[in-house]
Amino acid sequence: MYEFHKKQKIIIAIIGTIIIIAFLYYIYAKGNDHIISTEEITEGNILENSNKIEANKEKNNQIIIHVSGAVNKEGIVELEENSRISDAINKAQGLKENADTRNINLAFKLEDGMKIYIPTVEETAKQKEQIQNENLTDETSKYVTSSSGVVQEEEEKGQSRTNDKININTATQTELEALPGIGPSTSLKIVNYRKENGKFTSIEEIKEVSGIGDAKYENIKDLICVE
Repeated sequence: MYEFHKKQKIIIAIIGTIIIIAFLYYIYAKGNDHIISTEEITEGNILENSNKIEANKEKNNQIIIHVSGAVNKEGIVELEENSRISDAINKAQGLKENADTRNINLAFKLEDGMKIYIPTVEETAKQKEQIQNENLTDETSKYVTSSSGVVQEEEEKGQSRTNDKININTATQTELEALPGIGPSTSLKIVNYRKENGKFTSIEEIKEVSGIGDAKYENIKDLICVE
């Protein structure tokens, strides 16, 4: 009987020791867990914010282009920045059988907001006939090809030159590109600005077009006019 009580005391002592050790470990571990949890949350937030920034960056690198004409699916397409006309055509599910790209520079680099028009063979033939039979400075043809090779619709009529100055209200994209520092991209923006906002009321208003600042305006102000 004595031996039994002695063993009980030993067992109780061992159990008590284990409980004390477990309690101390729990307190210590709980404190460390709190620290680790805070660090994990902080790192998680940093990772989440980083992913959001990357996602926004990728989204900001997208450009929106309007593709119309002899393509299988006309409309708005979303492309990566620095895409080419060929990429826009692919997004529009390719060309129709009667599409004519002989005068289009398929490697032309696109910018956000551009409109690409792919003519048909019939339209190209009609354009050539108009060029042969009409004076384009007196009446603007329906389709005008810029130096980029992109065929653009042009509806304005009237003389584009007055006293050897280019009338920015009626000039075609090709004629605008004759101005110093005005390339295919900027000339297209001028044409689109006219369509969206109406005719220019003064030559200074051309500075409202994206890409035309004070320096570029100084170079062209003596070469342009409005009517």
